[in-house]
Amino acid sequence: MEHMDPLKVGDIEIRWLSGGDFKLDGGTLFGVVPKVLWQKRYPVDAGNCILMRNDPLLVRTPDAVIVIDTGLGNKLSEKQQRIYQVSSCWDIPAQLGQLGISREDVDYVVLTHGDFDHAGGIEMITTAGDRELTFPKATHVVQKAEWQDLSHPGDRAKATYLEENFVLLRRQGRLQLVEGDEEICPGVIVRHSGGHTRGHQMVEMTSGGGTALHLGDLCPTHAHVNPLWVMAYDNFPLEAIARKKQYLTKYLARGSWFTLYHDPFHRAIKIDPAYRIIASWPESASGQGGDCTGSMAE
Repeated sequence: MEHMDPLKVGDIEIRWLSGGDFKLDGGTLFGVVPKVLWQKRYPVDAGNCILMRNDPLLVRTPDAVIVIDTGLGNKLSEKQQRIYQVSSCWDIPAQLGQLGISREDVDYVVLTHGDFDHAGGIEMITTAGDRELTFPKATHVVQKAEWQDLSHPGDRAKATYLEENFVLLRRQGRLQLVEGDEEICPGVIVRHSGGHTRGHQMVEMTSGGGTALHLGDLCPTHAHVNPLWVMAYDNFPLEAIARKKQYLTKYLARGSWFTLYHDPFHRAIKIDPAYRIIASWPESASGQGGDCTGSMAE
């Protein structure tokens, strides 16, 4: 875990935990956007793969400790690790310990959606070889539509909605299903977005006149702030474009931070109405991809 000061939004502190790095084919991350455009903003290796972080957000408010998404987890087989070129291990309990937080201290886990790279850390294998909920006392907040779909995945979703990530959550009942927008604690609101998946949700964090919006996989990297740049993984791409444009416009007008889950270069960014990055967190972040215009044209 990188040691850096938290991003502060009023009385809310946001940190990033190391949930395991892996690689994906660049074309899948940028869909119909030509490679000649996206590779100018996101480096690609000789195998056409790009580095992806999977870094949960640790959010501390005056009222609660919240984890947004859970990383890859420690249950992937050797074959799965080879396929996804996993290059760093998941060990979130140890990272929390460095911050003086135990697994039992986490009050809420918010899942933006149920894909394996976001839900893999719901359950963990202990040093004794047992399976446990990573955050045994936390309420896990999921959109009802998302829970329905991951409980009965279609052919396209079976490879990413892995049932092994949800067995204990079903059994132990530490689940809160929400429909639409709902405040889970003062200053933290989940908002249904759809787009990436039917039940995908965002997280708004507001305190002291400041705001941060976590768009989940609607905006996996800094390059995706362009509303037209959507992933081949998005199940409802036109909806993803519309929702991104709607929420980016609304929240950039409020000077909001947009927090990122998969980006190796920026943890959070601010943008202007032309979707150009005008600030990043941490300030020393790489200058990759500063200009993301509102069309596919240069």
